[in-house]
Amino acid sequence: MTATLTAWRIRSYGAPDRLSPVQRPMPTPGPTDILIRIHASAVTRADGMMRAGQPRFARAFLGLRRPRNDLSGTGLSGEVIAVGEQVRRFAVGDAVFGESGLSFGANASHICLDEAGLLMPKPAELSHEDAAVMCDGPLTSLHFLENVARLKQGERVLILGGSGSLGSAAVQIAAAMGTEVTATCSARNVGLVASLGADRVIDYAEEDALAARERYDVIYDTLGIATFASARKSLTQRGRYVCPVLSLRLLAATLRTAAIGQRKARFSATGLQTPDLLRPLLKRLVEMTEAGTLAPVLDRVYPLNDLIAAHRHMETGHKRGNVVVV
Repeated sequence: MTATLTAWRIRSYGAPDRLSPVQRPMPTPGPTDILIRIHASAVTRADGMMRAGQPRFARAFLGLRRPRNDLSGTGLSGEVIAVGEQVRRFAVGDAVFGESGLSFGANASHICLDEAGLLMPKPAELSHEDAAVMCDGPLTSLHFLENVARLKQGERVLILGGSGSLGSAAVQIAAAMGTEVTATCSARNVGLVASLGADRVIDYAEEDALAARERYDVIYDTLGIATFASARKSLTQRGRYVCPVLSLRLLAATLRTAAIGQRKARFSATGLQTPDLLRPLLKRLVEMTEAGTLAPVLDRVYPLNDLIAAHRHMETGHKRGNVVVV
């Protein structure tokens, strides 16, 4: 009998019920590939946006009616069960974590990836559930705070959306960098965000952080809930507004402020950066978890066959930290 893997296919752009389980032949590793039995994979806002085909202009790159690479999921953690003859970085039995990138397919029982991709040995101290989300909130937030915003020790940072996957990581990373951290969240998450290291936590239902007189060197909008125009008055003279959620307004502001003005809007697609750039960042994040300065926040863990329910919960906007399927 031919071996198969279980994965989740996006039949067409739309709501979570556009996802359907599929059986596909088990791949054979090519010369530089490793075959991974997946123990845990992430369910992220970016995964949901791809499933929904949002923003719509991204369909020109992903596929017009459905994704050309039609399997769901990017972040993963698991065990190597087969390797190609030229593989040198990994061996059968190794625990690994990372992401599948634009090939997707991480919400599955198995996946075959090139060893040169964004893959790292998993430390024994890091659970598969925690490792599966490291390439979402932690990696994106470290890249944005350090490489995009160029946040420095002693600066003031405002994190919009401090309790989600990106925000909960950003609060911890910014605090570890020696900055003054203010974060927004709902009333029920104030205690959580404070415990992660925020110096001040704002309940967004009670106070508009961008309407106050406070000024910040960096505003990190993790959810794309503001705009550069609305945040500009809350930036210092050389302040930076950074956001990982691309929109046409953000793109226009990024291009405009790159040419004129001291206050800047900046965007970067973390998933499009090279593994050689991202691997050192991921290594530092692992070191932070080992030092106790970073701990991924897990909201809910679902079985893989409940991926639709996991997507529905992720889209409520009320999750604390990360959602994982195992």
